[in-house]
Amino acid sequence: MGYDNLKLEKGMYRQQGKSFTQVLESLDPSENYRGTALEGTDAFQRQLKRFGIRAKGPGSSTVEKFFATMDSAVLFPEYIARTVRTGMEENDILPSIVATTTVIDAMDYRSIYSVATDDDKALKNVAEGGAIPTTEVKTKEHLVSLTKRGRMLVASYEALRFQKLDLFSVMLRQIGAYIQKQQLSDAVNVIINGDGNSNAATAYTIGSSPMSGTKGTLTYDQLVEFWGQFDPYTMNTMLCSTSTMTKLLKVDELQNPLTGLNFQGTGKMTSPLGAQLHRTGAVNDGVIIGLDNRYALELVRAGDVLVEYDKLIDQQLERAAITSISGFAKICDGAACVLNV
Repeated sequence: MGYDNLKLEKGMYRQQGKSFTQVLESLDPSENYRGTALEGTDAFQRQLKRFGIRAKGPGSSTVEKFFATMDSAVLFPEYIARTVRTGMEENDILPSIVATTTVIDAMDYRSIYSVATDDDKALKNVAEGGAIPTTEVKTKEHLVSLTKRGRMLVASYEALRFQKLDLFSVMLRQIGAYIQKQQLSDAVNVIINGDGNSNAATAYTIGSSPMSGTKGTLTYDQLVEFWGQFDPYTMNTMLCSTSTMTKLLKVDELQNPLTGLNFQGTGKMTSPLGAQLHRTGAVNDGVIIGLDNRYALELVRAGDVLVEYDKLIDQQLERAAITSISGFAKICDGAACVLNV
């Protein structure tokens, strides 16, 4: 069956365990288009081509184009979801702080964890016939708390029907950016306070042992001391607010010409300790979060971006919800710490 004669219907959004695009792909596999002009497109993109819908660019179609037929109207919720997802991925810090992502098809999830004692961290010889040191992996006592984050799309079809998709996508990407910001705030909260399993991050304060210096003053010495708390992990990522980032940038060692050259050439700040710096309003002023992003945090998603497809297909855009359900779990104790400046 070719892409140009598929029958599209609302039920394609309701198939258990499959997204709309996955349902389309099962009916119109992309592998069938190898060596053709449509190679590199997925099943959804081929449906846009089928109905002559240009989603972006100077010659983008109007919103009304989706509703020319009942079949093409079925594509509108997926277009919304994809564009919102693009907004979530723009300037998204989460991939830089998450060790792994787990996608579930339920509302309950219990993660696993490992707490390494000093004895576990020691490298010991195993004599012939001797006992091999163990690392205990346990199931967490409390479930991962999943939170629905989203925005309500409030607009009439009459107000949008003649608008270009290129402009409309800007509004949708902004919705995605809002959702991403809320999810990042959830991640920061779990890193600092734990996921409900008595695993809050260890907090250090400048001027209080083992940190030297005077509270309110940040120098390279304190950064090195903070870095030293991560053994056997490596502090390869740091999160802080704009105000705290300003203090960091004033540290003499961060004014190294090579550091500035890297920032000017790539737009990315790297500290002298080798950690990638990220600025975010999700972290309070005067707080620096350090973590080993290979071991610290698990992102749990309950499906993908969800839209109220019935309303959108029926041109009832007023108060159509766009949501994403996710949660976070701590993986290894000691892989994330907090420094109070």
